[in-house]
Amino acid sequence: MAKVPPRENRYKLLIEKIFFDHFEPGTTAFEFARKEIETVAAALDIKLPKNLGDVIYALRYRIDYPDSIKATQPEGRNWIIEGAGRAGYRFRLVKTQRILPRPDLVRVLIPDATPELIRAYALDDEQALLAIVRYNRLIDTFLGLTTYSLQNHLRTTVNGIGQIEIDELYVGIDKRGCHYVIPVQAKGGKDQIGIVQTTQDIRFVEQKFSGLRCRAISAQFMEEGVVALFELTLQDDEIRIIDERHYKLVSADQIDQTAIRRYTD
Repeated sequence: MAKVPPRENRYKLLIEKIFFDHFEPGTTAFEFARKEIETVAAALDIKLPKNLGDVIYALRYRIDYPDSIKATQPEGRNWIIEGAGRAGYRFRLVKTQRILPRPDLVRVLIPDATPELIRAYALDDEQALLAIVRYNRLIDTFLGLTTYSLQNHLRTTVNGIGQIEIDELYVGIDKRGCHYVIPVQAKGGKDQIGIVQTTQDIRFVEQKFSGLRCRAISAQFMEEGVVALFELTLQDDEIRIIDERHYKLVSADQIDQTAIRRYTD
């Protein structure tokens, strides 16, 4: 009996076949249908997960593309898979595929306000991260706004993209009374911040809240419980980093008064 390859390898085999069924040298973007995942899986005798979206999710945030696909990338460009309407996807070449926290950035110490009961029952890394960000008002601290969580795991559709899910949606107000819509992407464990989700979040705000300013946030768990926050934007159809800060939640007696004074300099 043939040995079943690990899930990561199965996903790579699937996407490799789909990619080269459509790719031609010099191509910078092309679309494929969701149903092709099933068709190719049957042809390669690969067992699929119950949720077909897990294949695309893994390639967006968790695993690398096969070497054969990466070999087609021009210097300084990377392939991403984005939504392309209902039940469709698009391969597209961009400059940045994923956002990684800087290892050399200073850590800002924040008194931990997370309720112990929440820590005890947090279900997974993403849920824990969203809860920590919410209870410690890290969005307020990072953006200098007063914000409120409006909804989490919001499933909706965006024209030209299709169905999306926003991890958490905040609304905010500044000292002048201006209102903001703040979509938050959260990644924990081995998952990395992907530009596809940020792009989707920004397009959602443009379509659903056209009169308000979007401030797209991505949160990433780092080692030692540090939370990295990024403010991202779209410029020339590419994701750009506006700001990045790292926050470490500690008990009040661990706050260094000297460090506090340094923050004000």
